[in-house]
Amino acid sequence: MEIEQYEVYLINLDPTTGHEIRKTRPCVVISPDEMNRNIQTVIIAPMTTRSHDYPTRVKLTFQGKAGWIVLDQIRTVDKKRLVKRLGRISDNVIEKVKTVIKVMLVE
Repeated sequence: MEIEQYEVYLINLDPTTGHEIRKTRPCVVISPDEMNRNIQTVIIAPMTTRSHDYPTRVKLTFQGKAGWIVLDQIRTVDKKRLVKRLGRISDNVIEKVKTVIKVMLVE
């Protein structure tokens, strides 16, 4: 399976602990394509339809549903957790994701 950055996959996040987002849900792959091609894990950010505006969350509409990409819950998962490809986020949402990650982790 060829996995590309900014694609959305249905991913099984269980088991979890504490306040981690759980269950099988859509997630955005944020790891770079080089990594996705060469190692057996991917870095993802879960998506949810239940949230509120917060600086580390990017609002979007995906497949007709309003929701958020939860960048404060980035995690690395084995590719075996990926259930199926659902699509790709739009270019304007990609730019918002990049901005938030830069503010969170670089600045």
